Amino acid sequence: MENKIRTRFAPSPTGKMHVGNLRTALYAYLIARHAGGDFILRIEDTDQEREMEGAVDIIYRTMEQTGLDYDEGPDKDGGVGPYIQSERQAKGIYLEYAKKLVEKGEAYYCFCGEERLKGLHVNVGGKEIFHYDKHCLHLSKEEIEAKLAAGEPYVIRQNNPVEGETTFHDEIYGDITVPNIELDDMVLIKSDGFPTYNFANVVDDHLMGITHVVRGQEYLSSAPKYNRLYDAFGWDIPVYVHCPPITNEEHKKLSKRSGHASFEDIIDQGFLKEAVVNYVALLGWSPKGTEEIFSLQDLVKEFDYRNIGKAPAVFDIKKLRWMNGEYIKKMDPEEFRQAAVPYLQKFIPEGADLDLLASMLQSRIEIFPDMEEQADFIVKVPDYPLDLYVNKKNKVDLDSSLEILNAVLAVLEEQAEFKNDPLFAALKAFAEEKGWKVGKLMWPVRVALSGKAATPGGATELMQVLGKDESLARIRTAIERLSNGV
Repeated sequence: MENKIRTRFAPSPTGKMHVGNLRTALYAYLIARHAGGDFILRIEDTDQEREMEGAVDIIYRTMEQTGLDYDEGPDKDGGVGPYIQSERQAKGIYLEYAKKLVEKGEAYYCFCGEERLKGLHVNVGGKEIFHYDKHCLHLSKEEIEAKLAAGEPYVIRQNNPVEGETTFHDEIYGDITVPNIELDDMVLIKSDGFPTYNFANVVDDHLMGITHVVRGQEYLSSAPKYNRLYDAFGWDIPVYVHCPPITNEEHKKLSKRSGHASFEDIIDQGFLKEAVVNYVALLGWSPKGTEEIFSLQDLVKEFDYRNIGKAPAVFDIKKLRWMNGEYIKKMDPEEFRQAAVPYLQKFIPEGADLDLLASMLQSRIEIFPDMEEQADFIVKVPDYPLDLYVNKKNKVDLDSSLEILNAVLAVLEEQAEFKNDPLFAALKAFAEEKGWKVGKLMWPVRVALSGKAATPGGATELMQVLGKDESLARIRTAIERLSNGV
């Protein structure tokens, strides 16, 4: 492990994968891969009350879908397992190390009940914060042994100084100094025998050889406590990379109500996983150039954690939509068709040419559900004003539109092969015969078929999608409307 960068992603199985957690996983992965190091997955399930059924499966599934392959994890033993904290707890690892701190005077048993703890607060900078008063630190060895023998419930607390200051370094935020009164004697081992997150992650990071710790800015205030644990054990302190918070467009915390706080929610809305990974990478990190579209392989080459910013990153759903649209445009046509057709089948009637419709939509959508708005006229022609037939560019008005549709109807009724190419050839030849420009002929036909000024394809493509019977029916309806002026 020496001289080799090792990072980890250590999620708690408490629900869906939040965007912030995905970014942590991605940055940890990129730091390791960029340096040719190791990336480890560890499941931190010590908070049994918050654990949700199926959440571990979500973690595995998300890692697989995003391409964040890990070198070691619960299913890939690298020699420093188990990689699930509850299994490590069952082996007595955390209690063993907590007792070592007790022996050193860096931690102590605490038997205080909830009632006593409720009133323990101090004022720091005008703010009331909980601060344990070290009451149990002063118990004699005999008192402690008697309480333990009697089976009294206890926790093990870290013994932190109350005077002076502690300074630590973060790669993003620089040197930060914290008054020791704010550190508090945090709990290391809870009354149920499980370690707290704060203690377990320090022990595990050391035993797993983690060199770089990536996490959210909200953990900055806990870093001095972690460092005191490292120092108490005589362990090397890892490199800290604290990432800026992610907010919504109103600069408020990204919440579940936003609809795009978790990876699963975003994917369910019709976004591509590759685009989501690309976008999440840019939530706090700035590449050197102006390029914004990066494959995961590109990110591995380009990523430098020193280019992570301090300012909160704004999750801009419009920007993600744009980026997703760029990915859709670059998709292999067949791959796009396979992804698009299931969406189209939800609202397009049977008989329509979905393969052609998909090819027409690929360059016009940002997310897959956009197809319904783009192609809703396939289901039913919307109500539209007759002045839609007036188009100065193509020199067509209501009267000429009626003339064209009547003439075209006869041609189409005789058309045997109702496919785009033969349809276009037939109508182009007919337009030349009449002395019309092709655009003049196609405009009223397209309006009659769609009821729209802009469509994802041309008139003859629309006819192929709709089929002969439906196309002719729509043109006849348009002729009737134009004839009656309604």
